Amino acid sequence: MTQRRFAQVDVFTDVPLLGNPVAVVLDSDGLSTEQMQAFCDWTNLSEATFVLPPTDPAADYRVRIFCPGRELPFAGHPTLGTCHAWLEAGGEPKGGEIVQQCGVGLVAIRHDAATGRLAFAAPPRQRSGPLDDVDVARLVAALRIDLDEVVAHEWCDNGPGWRALLLRTADAVLAVSPDPAALAGLDVGIAGPHPAGGPADLEVRAFFPGNGGTLTEDPVTGSLNAALGQWLIGSGRLPERYTARQGTALGRDGRVSVELADGDVWVGGSSVTVLAGSADL
Repeated sequence: MTQRRFAQVDVFTDVPLLGNPVAVVLDSDGLSTEQMQAFCDWTNLSEATFVLPPTDPAADYRVRIFCPGRELPFAGHPTLGTCHAWLEAGGEPKGGEIVQQCGVGLVAIRHDAATGRLAFAAPPRQRSGPLDDVDVARLVAALRIDLDEVVAHEWCDNGPGWRALLLRTADAVLAVSPDPAALAGLDVGIAGPHPAGGPADLEVRAFFPGNGGTLTEDPVTGSLNAALGQWLIGSGRLPERYTARQGTALGRDGRVSVELADGDVWVGGSSVTVLAGSADL
């Protein structure tokens, strides 16, 4: 066992305990996949990440991202939380943008030095387009909603295979009480607009298989918000810059900024380190 630098970072918030935490092991050389998965499962968090030297010369660091029971090629809040911890630990980018290497390839990250906020360029969706009728019927039944609440639906697969529904209102999103058995094995996102002057432009919720396959609601989800931004901005349903709120149903208060700039959708927010020290792995 080796003492390795460790941080637990709350992402998409500047107030500790109101965002989505990620466990970050900063010195991960020598750890096996099995050790990484075991540590992730032990943390009982939605994700844990492991920082390694890059194998691509264009990258500043490489990260492996795990959720309970599986490794992910990409995830949003772990990307921002890992970058936040890497910078705090003395990481210095080679260029103007930070470049993260992960399962989907290279991900560009922008750092606003004045505010400390980070934003990543959403990777291309691996699958897009409307869901089929069978999927929609299954989701409507599993979410216990009426079909006429669904304004639109879309594949939002950017590593995690999100199936997304746009509902009529933010209140409709917050009222959803899903059937865990009916959503088993699925990554499902739902979103709905707030009225003008509301706390945000969009309300988002995300459900995915947690430890042991049990349905889990994610407090704040970067990958889903990234794909939603690509879909909803690209289809003209939302403006090129908006703010999403997520975690409300769990007593959290996450805020995600989404913006189309320079041809990419950028997803960002604040992060704050809550725990720092070492992990014996």
